[in-house]
Amino acid sequence: MEYNAAMTTTVTRKSMVTIPAEIARLYDIKPGYRLDWLPSPGADEIIVRVVPDRAELGRRLKGSLRAFSPGRDAVAELLAERDLDG
Repeated sequence: MEYNAAMTTTVTRKSMVTIPAEIARLYDIKPGYRLDWLPSPGADEIIVRVVPDRAELGRRLKGSLRAFSPGRDAVAELLAERDLDG
């Protein structure tokens, strides 16, 4: 889903901003997530990258390596190796 409408927020005295609710929903930003702020060289723009919390990163990684070894059962291989070791 792409969102093209511009949204404006105001910076507080403590240099804080509020993420618009539509943006938070679009990028699934939740409490505990961090934002990386990257200045865009030569422009009055900032790139903001969403960094999920560690638990979410773990959920995203879980099972992701199966694509590199389809049909392989690492647990069965480990048990078979242990049986060979005696």
